[in-house]
Amino acid sequence: MTDQTFALADNLRFLKALITRPKNVGAIVPSSPALTRAIAAGIDLNRTGPILELGPGTGVITQSILERGIAPERLTLIEYDAEMAAHLAHRFPRVHVVQGDAFDLERTLGGRHGEPFSAIVSGLPLLNFPVALRNSYMAGLIDRLEHGAPVIQFSYGTQAPVEAPPGCAVSRAALVWANIPPARVWVYRKL
Repeated sequence: MTDQTFALADNLRFLKALITRPKNVGAIVPSSPALTRAIAAGIDLNRTGPILELGPGTGVITQSILERGIAPERLTLIEYDAEMAAHLAHRFPRVHVVQGDAFDLERTLGGRHGEPFSAIVSGLPLLNFPVALRNSYMAGLIDRLEHGAPVIQFSYGTQAPVEAPPGCAVSRAALVWANIPPARVWVYRKL
């Protein structure tokens, strides 16, 4: 498939998901290349451990992560939608794709990942969920990280979508105007 064919197919998949599950999608169009590159830039290339991506959707962020030089075998994707998960497994055959719930990583990952992640990328539209669920989600992600490794979360809000859990800090890593709507990239780390 050509890049244009992938883009058209991805846009159709995205539109279908937006219509059937708007709360889980949280955007009106897929993330722009500028946003996906800003997200991928938050991954430290000097770290060698596994990387987790939550809510990859059509795979536009996944593509930018791989283009940054991350080996596909290091990457695990958690996608809630079974059809999207099958698409991702086909599009990225060397990436580990798990169909499951990012809010229930214990059940979704099971015993697959005993070692901490060197980065976690979250594409979930956290502002669509209750504050208590967001807080629990972020605390669970922080617990699965190597010390000093980032949780990279993007959001359309002007403030971080989750307050930094105790013992952590959050900072804005990027403001991406070349996205519809403009987005912010947030990085959470243990202190």
